[in-house]
Formats: sequence, structure tokens, C-alpha cells
Amino acid sequence: MNWYLVEEGGRYTAIDAGLPRFRDDLEGDLAAVGAKPSDVEAVVLTHSDSDHTGLAPDLREAGARILIHRGDEASLAKPGPKKGDASPIHALPLLPRPAFWRFMIYMTRGGGAKPAKIEGAQTFGGGDVLDVPGAPKVVETFGHTAGHSALLLEDRGVLFVGDELCTWNPLTGVRKPQVMPKQFNESNEKCRESLDAVEATGAQIVLAGHGEPWTEGGEAAVASARGLLKS
Repeated sequence: MNWYLVEEGGRYTAIDAGLPRFRDDLEGDLAAVGAKPSDVEAVVLTHSDSDHTGLAPDLREAGARILIHRGDEASLAKPGPKKGDASPIHALPLLPRPAFWRFMIYMTRGGGAKPAKIEGAQTFGGGDVLDVPGAPKVVETFGHTAGHSALLLEDRGVLFVGDELCTWNPLTGVRKPQVMPKQFNESNEKCRESLDAVEATGAQIVLAGHGEPWTEGGEAAVASARGLLKS
């Protein structure tokens, strides 16, 4: 489960915020790049799932602003079960799969079962260029959640895709760009449709919430995901 730092002139933006237990390593992780929590001016969330918001309260306490798409503001302030294709009843077929339990146990041990209520976040919409270090542009990629958004650093050719794509599937172990398992997406259909938005960015590097960096470009990442959907 990944979270990222964008640096600009000694100022930092966190893209996503991992699990709550990541706070045990926060100061050391930041020190490794010559930073400390108070240097992080903003936390921009791709969506409101608990494995992407865990450090947000700690970084807010150190002075950071929290930003999220307006479509996920309510679920950030009042976390609860996901809806649609990701509602708990649709997870029943996964129960016999050991990989599902390994993933869920890791989530629980990391504090993902008890996400903090984060109220008063600043909100954004599609196409906005955010006034934070790195100035990421918002690319709406709805489907995984109602307000899921990717974040594009146009001058660097880098796209943070959150959980619109993963490069490691937590259920199958497949390590190439793909959409998240359908039981994790509130609307699997919208998640597939949002591949068009990823492709249109022209990004050279794709950074996902789960898995290793993809350096062969956004178009190739989308082609990989579409190919796996057909297989």
C-alpha cells in the first residue's frame, strides 16, 4: 500500500496517506528524504478508503491541509461500508480465498478497520489545478469510489492513479497494470470507463496505490488493464 511525496523547492505534498499504523514509521520515512512532518503542506487524497487516509490526521496536526474530491467528502468525514459492487455481500465469493484473508488481515493490523473521521477537508473537482506543492491536476476517475480521482503532474509526466489501477492484484498476485478486483469497486463499470481518462493524460510514469511504479506510459498501462479484462 503506497503513499507518495511530491517535492517542490523544499515544500512537500503527500499524495494519499497509507494506513494508520504507518505513523510508526512516518518520521523516519520523511527523514530519509530530508523532511519532517511539518514540511508537508498538503495531503491530497485520491479517495476516501482507509488504506489511503491513515496518516492524514497526523499530517494535519503537523500543519498540512487535507484535500479530496467533493464526491468523497462525505465518506471521508463519516467512514462506513462501501456501496454498489463493493458492498460487503458481494465479497462473499471471496471468503474461501486465502489471498483475500491475507489482505484483510494486513488491513486490520494496519488500522484500516478503524479509520479516523476526517472533517473539514478542502474539496476539488475535475480539471482543477491544486494550489499545493507540485500543482497536480485533478483527473476524475470515478468507479472505485464515487469521487475517486487521479492526480497528474503535467510538467513531470507523472500520474498518481490511486486505486483506478493497481500494478499488483491483492487477490491474484498478478503484477501488471489492471483495474482493482471488481468486489473492491463501487461501480466496476465506471472504473472501466475511467480508463479513457487515464489514457488521455499521456503520462509517462504511473504510480498506483498497490504495486510497483509503472514506467512504460499511461497508454501501455491502460492497454494492459483492458487486455486483462478480456482474458
